[in-house]
Amino acid sequence: MTGAQISGDRRIVAVLGPTNTGKTHYAIERMLGYRTGIMGFPLRLLAREVYDKVVAARGPSVVALVTGEERIVPPRAQYWICTVEAMPEGMGCDFLAIDEIQLCADPERGHVFTDRLLRARGTRETLFLGADTMRGPISALVPGVQFMRRERMSDLVYSGSKKISRMPPRTAIVGFSIDNVYAIAELIRRQKGGAAVVMGALSPRTRNAQVAMYQNGEVDYLVATDAIGMGLNLDIDHVAFSSLSKFDGRRMRQLAPNELAQIAGRAGRGMSHGSFGVTGDAPPLDDGVAQAIMEHRFTPLKKLNWRNSALQFGTVEALIRSLESPPQDETLVRAREADDLIALKSLSQQDEILARTTNAQSVRLLWDVCRVPDFRGISQSEHSGLLGVLFQYLHGSGVVPDDWLARQIKRIDRVDGDIDALSKRLAFIRTWTYVAQRNGWVRDESHWRGETRAVEDRLSDALHERLTQRFVDRRTSVLLRRLKQKEALLAEVNDKGEVTVEGEFVGRLEGFRFSPDKGAQGAEAKALKSASMQALAPQFHLRADRFYNAPDTEIDFTDQGGLMWGEHAVGKLVAGADPLNPQIEVFVDEAAGPDVAQKVERRLQHFISRKINALFEPLLNLQRDEELTGLARGFAFRMVEALGILPRAAVAQEVKDLDQDARGALRKHGIRFGQFTIFMPLLLKPAPTRLRLVLWALSQGLSEFPDSPPAGLVTVPVNADAPEGYDTMCGYRNAGERMIRIDMLERLADMLRNEDSRGGFEAKPDMLSITGMTLEQFADLMQGLGYNADKGERVKAKPVDAVVTETGTPAADVPVMDAAQQAENTPAAAPDETDTAAVTEDNAVADVTPADVPAEVANIADAGAAPVAETLADAAASDPIPETAEIETPVGDAADAKVEEQEMEVFYTFTWGRARNAKGGQRGAGRRGQQAGDGEGRGGAKRGGDGPRGKGGKPRGGKPGKKGGPRQDQGSKTYSARPPKKEKQIDPDNPFAAALMGLKQGD
Repeated sequence: MTGAQISGDRRIVAVLGPTNTGKTHYAIERMLGYRTGIMGFPLRLLAREVYDKVVAARGPSVVALVTGEERIVPPRAQYWICTVEAMPEGMGCDFLAIDEIQLCADPERGHVFTDRLLRARGTRETLFLGADTMRGPISALVPGVQFMRRERMSDLVYSGSKKISRMPPRTAIVGFSIDNVYAIAELIRRQKGGAAVVMGALSPRTRNAQVAMYQNGEVDYLVATDAIGMGLNLDIDHVAFSSLSKFDGRRMRQLAPNELAQIAGRAGRGMSHGSFGVTGDAPPLDDGVAQAIMEHRFTPLKKLNWRNSALQFGTVEALIRSLESPPQDETLVRAREADDLIALKSLSQQDEILARTTNAQSVRLLWDVCRVPDFRGISQSEHSGLLGVLFQYLHGSGVVPDDWLARQIKRIDRVDGDIDALSKRLAFIRTWTYVAQRNGWVRDESHWRGETRAVEDRLSDALHERLTQRFVDRRTSVLLRRLKQKEALLAEVNDKGEVTVEGEFVGRLEGFRFSPDKGAQGAEAKALKSASMQALAPQFHLRADRFYNAPDTEIDFTDQGGLMWGEHAVGKLVAGADPLNPQIEVFVDEAAGPDVAQKVERRLQHFISRKINALFEPLLNLQRDEELTGLARGFAFRMVEALGILPRAAVAQEVKDLDQDARGALRKHGIRFGQFTIFMPLLLKPAPTRLRLVLWALSQGLSEFPDSPPAGLVTVPVNADAPEGYDTMCGYRNAGERMIRIDMLERLADMLRNEDSRGGFEAKPDMLSITGMTLEQFADLMQGLGYNADKGERVKAKPVDAVVTETGTPAADVPVMDAAQQAENTPAAAPDETDTAAVTEDNAVADVTPADVPAEVANIADAGAAPVAETLADAAASDPIPETAEIETPVGDAADAKVEEQEMEVFYTFTWGRARNAKGGQRGAGRRGQQAGDGEGRGGAKRGGDGPRGKGGKPRGGKPGKKGGPRQDQGSKTYSARPPKKEKQIDPDNPFAAALMGLKQGD
């Protein structure tokens, strides 16, 4: 039937059936019956094969070939042979056909085929060629479609497993990686005289030469990738799979039965019957799978991958939104994020790119650039970087500069190096071949297309030549000959983990993973691993038994969450639903089998569970305490969730809401309510801290875990790159340039609580001692805690004779304030929105008001009279100190030292530096009249002169220095929470009575 005989109605036909049914041949005949036509194919190799056939039938002047890396378009082209991605749109050809339409379900390229299924049409006839599994989706998505069933012209039989050395002539051995293909080709070269190599990465010229060598009988064997499954028509009698899994661009996965059938169907062309089987590492096929392939029975496809083709080019954001829009038909599912969309998102984050995409034309150009395939396969970031350079050149000058492109090609145009180096260069040149094929991207398109094609051919030829000339050493020869044979290979593992197979060193066993000999490369390394893994199966079981019975002391975890058995990694921790219950991912070679993997996983799970139970016992006891109720139980949950450490500011309101009974119940579990942090001191030890950091990093999903600080240090430098919350999980608090351990911070807070943070105070030796800091470091720490640190310099005081009272106690050189004065001037150590943290029993500070100073002297000091030293000196005149020795230096003469002998010292005055509250006081500063802190030290006794009083009007404070006693500042001023003592009457017989009375009245 010719095109003239077809009615004007548009005809859409789905020609479905297994391989070797003549579908492609039928489509070519239909196309040539029309004046114009276009056919889309999944591979450029298949497109080239059909192009040659059509050229032979109609001549080169009317046939065009368009692929991503090749473009032959004569001026009077009538028939276009293309890859599916390169099919031109809107041409209005009479005939249109899409081959291998079942690729609509492919996770990587399926959305392109689905788009052609939905939108590509010939004006008079459209054919969709593919497998029967597409009948349902096509019927649902293409209105008015007709179906044509074509039966296979020959039988296909499963022949089981055979060794490579026993393969019959006219066999195609299929591998799914370049290394595997090379290894098999080298083996066949040694045993059978040579093999042709066919891979999708080869240039068309090289592929045609290889196929011609096979078709002419120069070699009887073909070693190929799954590229031969997509319609390549060769004289093949038997297809053998060397593997049943492949890398699909994202992960390793098992091949589906319909995919195996697509490749196996290459056996038996025309009326000749064919067979298929497995070899090498591939296990025998299940009976059900083999039968399904022979009878062409496969699970129908339900869903097709789809991506929106109605793109919006107003802005980059609009383009991304349109690409990510969901499908409206239930038969369609949104395709996974393809490489071009990933590249677009990456480039859209660059300000320089966004600055250039100001209109629809520039956005469309950016999208065209992003669609350059990642032939190199190095990394997404490097690919995006290359695309960014291309876009800037194309947007700025309209074309890629000739000198820059020439430099890129020159670096690749070398045929030296090993197989891996040549393979990489071949992948690199494909990128520039693609760029040269794009209309308007280079100045002289024909020149650059010729240059890139020539380099690609030279590299391909050199690669094939290197393969056929390569010799195999004795070790590889022995292992390859015995690969997958029934007789067991003899493997030995010594105490150093060195593995020998049949007396040949092949690598090392590290934990439960085999590391092949690093001296082997390419095919040799593949052969070594294949044979070694088979021979090592018994060794894996023996090692797994030994590991399962190993003590916990032989197992440990790393700061990055790895699990070690001695010096070898055997697994790693992964996040679970609960931070205290992480999961295990084992490092076990697949060849070891599921039993070994499960045994290793169980042993590691036992180890980490016991480790958590031992190091976090207080926390787990808190979690399991069923007697906790209400707010206490809720707070316990927060503690467990935070792994035993909570910044007080984060739970300020919860702490306020806890009553004393609830706090007491929580304290029984070792929880300490500190001023800055609420924590469990037992969990601050180095071992729990190290494990806590790992568990926290897992729960946060961090890609790189921060290390724990060195054990035993009170302060450590702040890690500026650490994630938020790292200091808390370490048991530290950030303060300036250093972090301070939270338990020591609480001790420091107890000391600061007694200081006049409003009037200013200086650092005490005890403060420097517990922090282990210099004065300058301490000043930075205090600023990190919210204090102002005013630096000053003064003459360093030299020791002077102490003024001694009658009892021998040095007189205080500061006035003793009464309770009212103290209540007015006592601030808190640091602000807190909640109640001020109470002083614990261990850290309670006693009021140290000197009881032995005469009341008269104390009153003079209170009244602001003459210096106490002078008053005491006058008093000494009437009551002289007994002479015990000759005094050469009068009291106070040390201050008259010579100026040149004076020594200066630096000091800091600390005051609280944060904002005051609305009443003019400091936030959280003392809160006179409130309960102290969390009630740990004082049982809720109030501070200040208006506090509750005991029997007889005495304040409930206890004696100085005792539990519950009022605190006294250790600085330049003395404060007391006691009510003022009853004033002592002046003795009228005292010689100073008149003076004292006058001073008192003057006050």
